[in-house]
Amino acid sequence: MSPLVLLTDLARMLPSLFFPLMGVLFVGGFSPSSFLWAAFGVVGSIGYAVVRWVTFTFRVAGDRLEITRSLVSRSVRTIPLHRVRGVDVTTPPLHRLFGLAVVRIDTGAGGGDKQEGELDGLPFAEAGRLREVLLRRSRAARHDADPAAAAGGVGAAGATGATARADLEDMAGTTGTAGAGGTAGAAASGSVPGAWPAPMATPVSEPEQVYARVPWRWLLYGPLSGAFLFTPFALLGGAVGLAFQWGNEFGLSERAAIGVGEWLWHRPLLLVAVAIALVLAMPVAGAVMYAVFNWHFTLSRRGSSLVAERGLITRRSVALEHARIRGYEIADGVLERRVKIVRLWAIVTGLGDSRTRGQLLPVAPRDFAVRVAAEAIGPFGAALRPHPPKALQRRLFRAVAPGAAVAVVAFLLGWVVVGVVAVVVAALGVPLGLDRYRSLGHAYDGARLAVRSGSLPRSQAVVERRAVVGWTLRQTWFQRRSRVLTVIAGVGAGSGGYAAIDTGEEQGVRFAAEVTPDWITPFTAER
Repeated sequence: MSPLVLLTDLARMLPSLFFPLMGVLFVGGFSPSSFLWAAFGVVGSIGYAVVRWVTFTFRVAGDRLEITRSLVSRSVRTIPLHRVRGVDVTTPPLHRLFGLAVVRIDTGAGGGDKQEGELDGLPFAEAGRLREVLLRRSRAARHDADPAAAAGGVGAAGATGATARADLEDMAGTTGTAGAGGTAGAAASGSVPGAWPAPMATPVSEPEQVYARVPWRWLLYGPLSGAFLFTPFALLGGAVGLAFQWGNEFGLSERAAIGVGEWLWHRPLLLVAVAIALVLAMPVAGAVMYAVFNWHFTLSRRGSSLVAERGLITRRSVALEHARIRGYEIADGVLERRVKIVRLWAIVTGLGDSRTRGQLLPVAPRDFAVRVAAEAIGPFGAALRPHPPKALQRRLFRAVAPGAAVAVVAFLLGWVVVGVVAVVVAALGVPLGLDRYRSLGHAYDGARLAVRSGSLPRSQAVVERRAVVGWTLRQTWFQRRSRVLTVIAGVGAGSGGYAAIDTGEEQGVRFAAEVTPDWITPFTAER
């Protein structure tokens, strides 16, 4: 690791040291001895960071990555390369200032968004090179373990053992250990401390095909995304929580906080003005947050990996091995659907946190997203098939019945206001139910199957046929009365299963038999 990482460690330690050091100075009455003890604390923290840096090493040894820590007791974490699912390269602001990056290795072992290995403080260019080496070597390890499976999944893009050995030799002396090796690697690759690095560098041997670059005008889509739209309210809630958490440190007691709340409560006009200001700030905050997270978003293919890069303050690069991608999901909300924009992410085997790490596009025009998905993963050429009218009845009943039931009970109890509100909610359920029915659909084009459902959030999954590992045909008592059922395609990727909801009984069985006739046909013989 580069020694410059010590500067980033010190900057991250300063906030946590502030209050203890101030406490020492206050207790000591700002005497010379208190300053001496405070300086001793700072020096001790720096010494701890130096020792931790010196005793941290890593190396790629054969078919495994070894990460060694020997600060107090020696520990060695071994990651078999055939288990590597993805490698992320992230550059937080301080790291970018010093030309450094953080490499996170995902093996899919812990689930969620947890990575099994993290290398913090590699020179920027070396981080990109290490990622390529790990992914190539991972393919080579799987090829050695199961040549037939690897040949089928990777094809010509798979790395051979000789290629992997060449990669390891190329990396020798630059990323193998902490300290001088990492620094030499930075100098050799032209990573200059203090420079503002360009987007992730790629080895010359890896051809690059760019599928998408997000233009500036797409910042206007930020206010239409619910994830960013409520940012002002989230910031206000965070500020209130922080005030309660650290209030005592600044002399703000709980009684004072309650007093402020009572003062605001007796000034409703001020509360209304604050609420209006927050609402007016929503579109601006949405555009700003869209820019912060998706600045210079680029999706490209490098060798046998799809690489998505994004971020203004913290730059993140996620590499997804193409052989592990089994399909994609397209999602949109009500506002997004009105202006024909969607979000796109990949369905990948063994990938935790797929909604974040598998993101292929931020909010983007639907036609553009469909084209990118077809080019990067594969086209889908079949029209979605509608579901039977009984599915419409079920959608309408579910959307209208709760509000109607509450309205009846409220009017019987004499709660007129509650009853009127419930009637309005029930009436709004009619367009909601109709939209949910229009969203239902399923199809198969001979290579990929698709299912779609939802309304407020609507999503369509397109999955390769080879990814299907089983079927679940589910039918509740209410579905049996309506002669519909839900067909779930079991997939060893993404969420694990994708459902065609409320298909006709024969329609759902035919759909499963069309995709995997050898599995279903023996059970559908005519009586």
